[in-house]
Amino acid sequence: MDRSPPPALRAAVLGAGSWGTALAAAAARRHPTLLWARDPAQAQQLQARRENTRYLPDVALPAALDISAELDHALDFLGPDPDAALIILGVPVAGMSGIMAELARRLPARGMARTPIVWTCKGFETETARLPHEIAHQAAASLQGLACGVLSGPSFAREVAQGLPVALTVASDDPRVTRATTSALHGGAVRVYASQDVVGVEVGGALKNVIAVACGISDGLALGTNARAALITRGLAEMARFGAALGARAETFAGLTGLGDLVLTATGELSRNRRVGLEIGAGRKLADILASGVTAEGVRCARAALERARALDVELPITEAVCAVLFDGVAPMTAVSALLAREARQEGPGPCHKEPSS
Repeated sequence: MDRSPPPALRAAVLGAGSWGTALAAAAARRHPTLLWARDPAQAQQLQARRENTRYLPDVALPAALDISAELDHALDFLGPDPDAALIILGVPVAGMSGIMAELARRLPARGMARTPIVWTCKGFETETARLPHEIAHQAAASLQGLACGVLSGPSFAREVAQGLPVALTVASDDPRVTRATTSALHGGAVRVYASQDVVGVEVGGALKNVIAVACGISDGLALGTNARAALITRGLAEMARFGAALGARAETFAGLTGLGDLVLTATGELSRNRRVGLEIGAGRKLADILASGVTAEGVRCARAALERARALDVELPITEAVCAVLFDGVAPMTAVSALLAREARQEGPGPCHKEPSS
């Protein structure tokens, strides 16, 4: 019986934004890891300064982290054994289709078609309202034995890159993905939990950004902490209702990728989505906010999420109010008033039914 230890894992992180850089730093503390940047100039700067000055300034990258702008080099770095490799996609939703198509073309030629792939993007595709797993499966339809999943949870990239404590969830129906992701990241300050509810994790990750924009608007209008708590609570119900219509499990929304991520994004000072809402509540125009360089997935995906929910006949009143403010020129206080004017309703199931006593 062969009792030799399994080969050491090698990880390639594709995408050198804030989250891709942070995960590459975390993985490099445990395993050989390469960070791929699409822009050769960015890769050169990352290598020279050992710092992502654009997305994570003042955070030093581990000396062991390899960096490249060559996708072929990044895939060759993984070695010849798909069972000892992991690809982490740090690209936004808009980049999912393109990078998955590239992997479907390049991995089989290396005998690496079964390499586990996990993505971190959150949202719905703007043009099609597809979730990331739907994009991935269509773009990589020719990739036989595709093993993929999503990594999500309450986490700010800067804190992960700094080595501060964080708990994440990897969701996949393929145990190879959960094993590889856990091996790559779990340990020290990082805890990784496993789930099979890909849809629930993705819906939570998408909708929490929209609700965070709503909470930011409320705070920017100085409506108080009571209003913020109501938005978080009803926003969670909105997420769970939408998720159920798409086949998600209800319990997922009570966990890290539902309630946990929602609370962090709706209240944390590092939340870009909350910051957009704060500035809108304070009277700034969305175009001016985005022109200043702020990016927020909640803005990008809100309209697509609402369109998909309407196709499923699912009510998303908070998301609808956010879209009205962001895209239809509705004043923030007018949108809030419309939410408050909704008819009263019961929260949760009705009174418990009791059998008559004998």
